Amino acid sequence: MRILLAEDEADLNQIITRKLTSDGYSVDSCYNGSEAIDFLEMADYDAVILDIMMPKMDGFGVLRHIRNTGKSAPVLFLTAKDSVADRVKGLDSGADDYLIKPFSLEELTARIRAMTRKKFNITANILQVGDLTLDTGSHAVKRGENEIMLSAKEYNLLEYLMLNKGIVLSREKIENHIWNFEYEGGTNVVDVYISYLRKKIDGNCQNKLIHTVRGYGYMIEKKI
Repeated sequence: MRILLAEDEADLNQIITRKLTSDGYSVDSCYNGSEAIDFLEMADYDAVILDIMMPKMDGFGVLRHIRNTGKSAPVLFLTAKDSVADRVKGLDSGADDYLIKPFSLEELTARIRAMTRKKFNITANILQVGDLTLDTGSHAVKRGENEIMLSAKEYNLLEYLMLNKGIVLSREKIENHIWNFEYEGGTNVVDVYISYLRKKIDGNCQNKLIHTVRGYGYMIEKKI
């Protein structure tokens, strides 16, 4: 999934970006609220992480923009302010969660998983389509009893398909949620990675799970 990170502490910004990227997320990062607004106007995000105290526009201002423009992406505030009043203000402003600095990167990723589960109406870390399972916590993927090894980008694509199981996703929508603005590859990148997934997920299985909807895009579903 694709995440926007707005954090003005350069070292922390880079550490979080590296962690989320290594976990398979596509990350667009910036250092102030004005840049965050620019990113939000150009892409849809599955989650947004905002530092509250940022130059040019603080996290509260960015959050107001997100909600005023009708975007429903879950928002997590990062802040050094730890009073109850500050936490209440953050949550009452429309944030979905609130993490106080310093924090564990593992806790941050767990909170992101919790927020995105809520967004997609998922109640557990295990996603399933037919005999295919994906554990969003450990990133383990299995088809029946067979474990499947995926690259970070293949995992990210499969997770997004499974979160939207039964829904046809256009190539444009898939690309927008899986690749960030730094990507400089070919225009057929979605088709290429779908091909990679098909070989690993469906292979010689009789019951194919990844389907092409001609003229539109792809979907994952167990068909009877």
